Amino acid sequence: MTLVRWEPARELSSLQQDMNRLFGTVFYTAGNGSRTPRRWAPAMDLVEREDSYVLHADLPGLTEDDVKIEFEDNVLTISGERRAETREEGKGGYVRVERASGSFTRSLTLPAGVDAERIEATVEAGVLEITIPKPAQRRPHRIAIGTRTVDGAEAAPAGEPVAA
Repeated sequence: MTLVRWEPARELSSLQQDMNRLFGTVFYTAGNGSRTPRRWAPAMDLVEREDSYVLHADLPGLTEDDVKIEFEDNVLTISGERRAETREEGKGGYVRVERASGSFTRSLTLPAGVDAERIEATVEAGVLEITIPKPAQRRPHRIAIGTRTVDGAEAAPAGEPVAA
C-alpha cells in the first residue's frame, strides 16, 4: 500500500473545477441539450494612482451608446448590452457561435467623498477608461480645551496668551 500525502490546496482546486463544470452544464445548456450563448460580463481592472483611481473595462464591439455609466451613493455602475449577431445560413449550413452576448451590469463601491462631477470616461479601441479623482483627504481637526475661571470667564486654552 502506498501512502499519498494529502494536499488541501489541490483538493480545493479539484473541487472548484468540478463546481465550474457542474454550473457550466446546468446553466448554459438549454432544455433540449443544445448549448445556448453564455452570459457576458466585461473584464475590469482598477488601478490606484497618486491622485485618482483608473478603471479599465474591455467592451469589444460596443459604442458609447451601448454603455451606461452611473454614480450613486458611492457606487459606480457600468451597464449595457452586447447584441448577438444573427445570420441566416442556407439549408444544411453549420454555424458555430462562441462569443457571449447579452446585457451586463458591473458595480464598484468607491470611497466616500468622490466628486461625481469630476469623473471622466473615454472609449478607445474597445476599452472603456474611467478616471475617478480621489476624494480630498480628511485630516483630523484638533480642538483646544478651554477652562473656566472662578468668576465664570473663559480662560485661554493651554499654551495661548491671555488677553488683558
